Amino acid sequence: MPAEKKPMRYGHTEGHTDVCFDESGSYIVTCGNDGDIRIWESLDDDDPKSINVGEKAYSVALKNGRLVTAVSNNTVQIHTFPDGAPDGILTRFTTNANHVVFNDSGTRVAAGSSDFMVKVVDVNDSSQQKTLRGHDAPVLSVAFDPKDIFLASASCDGFVRVWKIADQECVTSWPLLEKSNDVVNAKSICRLSWQSRSGKVLAVPVGKSVKLYSRDYWDNTFDLSDDSITQTLNVVSWSPCGRYLAAGSIDGNIVVWNVENKKCLERVKHEKSYTICGLAWHPRGGQIAYTDNEGNLGLLENVADLIEKASSGKVSATVAKDYDDLFDGDDEYEDGQSQENLRDLRAAMNTVVDEDDDDDDELMPSLSRPRHRGSFLDDDNSTDSVPLQPVGAGEEADEDQALGTKISSLAAPVKAVYDGPMPTPRQRPLQPGSTPAHLMHRFMVWNSIGIVRCYSDEEDNAIDVEFHDTSIHHAMHLTNTLNHTMCDLSQEAILLGCKSTDELASKLQCLHFSSWDANKEWIVDLPKGEDAEALCLGQGWAAVATSSLLVRIFMMGGAQREVFSLPGPVVSMAGHGDQLIIVYHRATGFDGEQCLGVQLMELGKKKKQVLHGDPLSLPKKSYLAWLGFSAEGTPCYADSEGIVQMMNRALGNTWTPVCNTREHCKGKSDHYWIVGIHENPQQLRCIPCKGARYPPTLPRPAVAILPFSLPYCQTATEKGQMEEQFWRSMLFQNHFDYLAASGYEYDENAKDQAVKEQQELLMKMFALSCKLEREFRCVELAELMTQNVVNLAIKYASRSKRLLLAQRLNELALEKAAEQAAAEEEEEKEDFRARLNAGYSRTDTEWNQSYHHHRPTTAQHTDDTEDNEEQEDMDTEDIASERTNRLNSVSPCQTSPEKKTPKAATIVPSNQGRSNPFKVSSNSKGPGSTSGQARCANILDNMTKSVKKPAMSSNQPANKQTSPVLKPLMPKPKSKQAQTTLFQTGTVKSNSTSAEQKESKVELVAAEQTAPPPATPENTETKRPKTGFQLWLEENRADIIANDPDLEEGDIIKEGMSRFRSLLPEERMVWTEKAKGGSTNAVAGDTKKRKHMEDENKETPENKKNRSDDTSSTKKQKPLDHSTNLKLSSFAFKKD
Repeated sequence: MPAEKKPMRYGHTEGHTDVCFDESGSYIVTCGNDGDIRIWESLDDDDPKSINVGEKAYSVALKNGRLVTAVSNNTVQIHTFPDGAPDGILTRFTTNANHVVFNDSGTRVAAGSSDFMVKVVDVNDSSQQKTLRGHDAPVLSVAFDPKDIFLASASCDGFVRVWKIADQECVTSWPLLEKSNDVVNAKSICRLSWQSRSGKVLAVPVGKSVKLYSRDYWDNTFDLSDDSITQTLNVVSWSPCGRYLAAGSIDGNIVVWNVENKKCLERVKHEKSYTICGLAWHPRGGQIAYTDNEGNLGLLENVADLIEKASSGKVSATVAKDYDDLFDGDDEYEDGQSQENLRDLRAAMNTVVDEDDDDDDELMPSLSRPRHRGSFLDDDNSTDSVPLQPVGAGEEADEDQALGTKISSLAAPVKAVYDGPMPTPRQRPLQPGSTPAHLMHRFMVWNSIGIVRCYSDEEDNAIDVEFHDTSIHHAMHLTNTLNHTMCDLSQEAILLGCKSTDELASKLQCLHFSSWDANKEWIVDLPKGEDAEALCLGQGWAAVATSSLLVRIFMMGGAQREVFSLPGPVVSMAGHGDQLIIVYHRATGFDGEQCLGVQLMELGKKKKQVLHGDPLSLPKKSYLAWLGFSAEGTPCYADSEGIVQMMNRALGNTWTPVCNTREHCKGKSDHYWIVGIHENPQQLRCIPCKGARYPPTLPRPAVAILPFSLPYCQTATEKGQMEEQFWRSMLFQNHFDYLAASGYEYDENAKDQAVKEQQELLMKMFALSCKLEREFRCVELAELMTQNVVNLAIKYASRSKRLLLAQRLNELALEKAAEQAAAEEEEEKEDFRARLNAGYSRTDTEWNQSYHHHRPTTAQHTDDTEDNEEQEDMDTEDIASERTNRLNSVSPCQTSPEKKTPKAATIVPSNQGRSNPFKVSSNSKGPGSTSGQARCANILDNMTKSVKKPAMSSNQPANKQTSPVLKPLMPKPKSKQAQTTLFQTGTVKSNSTSAEQKESKVELVAAEQTAPPPATPENTETKRPKTGFQLWLEENRADIIANDPDLEEGDIIKEGMSRFRSLLPEERMVWTEKAKGGSTNAVAGDTKKRKHMEDENKETPENKKNRSDDTSSTKKQKPLDHSTNLKLSSFAFKKD
């Protein structure tokens, strides 16, 4: 089985690097051209400890808790391990030190420098130094003899020398290397290595082979090479057992030999063929850590010695099995131990027996069964019983007794071993947008509001606050005297938290900079033994989760609110508006998986819990990396695998992956650090981190914007792309509905644009399905379309000569029309009731007083005539009047000229003083007041000016000329007739007309559904009175058709409206009174009608001007029908 090569990761900046293990093999230590020493717990450690030792670090060595580095400032420094505290300078050179090594005991350090010298320094007393002079060029590398007698060194002068340390003399030298004038120009750094333990052989990388020199005679014993080596070898390293030798070349090849048989065991190629400049074996063997000249760190596992051990283990297992076969008939353990433990015990017995060289054959059978017999003897006999011994066997008995004591001592600690999945350590609490707390310079929080940095070093311990928008607040500098480690930032305040100490309790500090009073800061001490683990800010509240499994909520001013318990230790929490999301440990995970739960609460006036501890979806062996909300208030989170998920409120509050940041990373060790999510526009704002999971504070990192992409299938095809775009748009549109339901303002244009994009995508998918002859899929897509788009789909299917599909779509359109009509009617009723309840919420006493003192009179019927004279859009107002007359025919209330209608229809709470909207002042005038006087401040007059507009169906065109107080509803059969007409015209109409004209006709048909229908037998049965425009249209329909016989029904109505508007106000008044059954002089009306018919065909410039004036005034003005509103007011008054 070949060695397993782990993916390399970024460790340091580009340049020379070095690597070593600590004595236990728990840490990997690297150094590089960035001047940092990094301590890695494993190759997957995304948060290695970093120690800056200088501008550049060339070599590192570790032994006995002391870390020695060769630094570019001509010094050899020493630090404590693993704390990394500086422990002084070991020695100095006149130029850079290139290589440092420890001896086996860790008492001395050897260093080679570019000033041609090698120094051997005592670690405990740096004044005890030995200097070895003899090289004529910079020293490349040095190596200690395991017996601490000799020292080998290689130099740019081409010689490899062996020194006797005590005499400081060169014992021998070999001209093996190519000469160079500096280390950077050397073809190989020639890292030497003595054989571990014995030190019998010195390995020197020369060219494409490794030369081995004997310690006894300093001759070249043999060479190691392989066909896979095509470039010069750079570094060699012996395994801890001394049996294997590893070498790395300048083209990225790593080769491992078994020195005893000179066989090549491993051949590993660097994934990018970079030069191997650092090589280190794990202290227990089996692993090799290596670095390249680009700053990357790699790891090889299951290297040669593990293969050898596995093979030898198989032999041992075979021998043990043969030995166990001798005990197949033994009795079972009475103490309940398993047979597997019995075999382990027997293996231990064999080990003890093998250590005793005397009489092995005689002892082996006597040690097997007495263990079972001894258990019976202990049960049946007393402790005074003495076993019989044969005469002359005293010495053997003593040996047996001593051996039995050893066996019993080995057998005592044997216990059952758990072989199942191991529990996963729980993830520590995470503050979203923060970097690890152990860093001296770190981000406490980075979100969409601003950045909070913390600086904690020997000179200063402070917190800097920076806002993205300086209009919120200016930048602040705070002194961190309490050693705060947690922070959150909002548009109202800064919340800080610290852990408890032996002297001080855990504290919560808030700087409420948006407060209007002078006291902007408050501090709360948590109870003794309770530490703050996570905190967050919302709109008007602050929350903290503690180590006591409690969540404490505070008002923004510092007053305490609710306190509730968590089912498990908190992992992270975040707030936005009234929403609070908490992630905690539900249970203990296994096999590297975290078992997390999530709660989502709303802390507004109507408190409720949206998510009740639902499991949080995480990939295998990952953990939570970020938690928060989008800028629009949708909960989101990200895991350590880079997958960002967003809550889908429209799908039962489920989680949907919206982005995989790993797809945008260039390297395997690169990550993206999330700082914010926006739904409109769709942006994932994050910081790219090369070789780490979080960014440094300096230099200031740049923010990148990543696109969202849902994990749909076959996104490379046109169909898959459109499906992903459509459902992503649907997902990111959900926040509009949430904001509307929660009473927040939102951009209606953005919502309309999103709906338009969705319908365009549906139409494209529909057309693609038609080309692929997937008609059933076309109908499925049409079910997602709006009414207007379904009409376009019908036309497309008809022109494509897919009559069966067109018929199916026509049936679907009729069903949608019926559902729409029912929904609009129900919506309008509910909206009307809601507005009445909001506008007339008065007490019974005020209601009754207003009713008794201001009873309406029948003389006020004349207001209808005055109102109608003031209106210029008689056709549209008559529609609203018709609907109102059907609701109620009670006389309206009196008006008050002194009270003017406010511009903003703000609903005043009932506990504040407010006048009755139907109350008439004492100086109010009678019905004979002029039309120029102000009308009463009726609450119904202000319905159209409310900030919150009633929801409109997406397929109904907005009619700005119609009063939106009440919409006239069409009966369901009429909608069906309109759709049938559309289908028929869509199939028969020729292709000569343009696409714009056809779309306008679709809109006209939709407008026809809201316009009053012509007189039909069905409408006659409804007993509804006709409007003036309807009567005029019945009499003049023949003339309109005669002028243009090709007009359709919608075009006839449009032309009729245009001609009706061109009439004089008096003439329109005659038709209106005729429709209402008034007492207008019929002769005058007929005269004016005949005059209009005579002048109809010859239109003067004055008439054109009047017509344009009427049209423009219709578009600019939106007068309200006061008579209609007054009648509705009386209806509500009587009803209550």
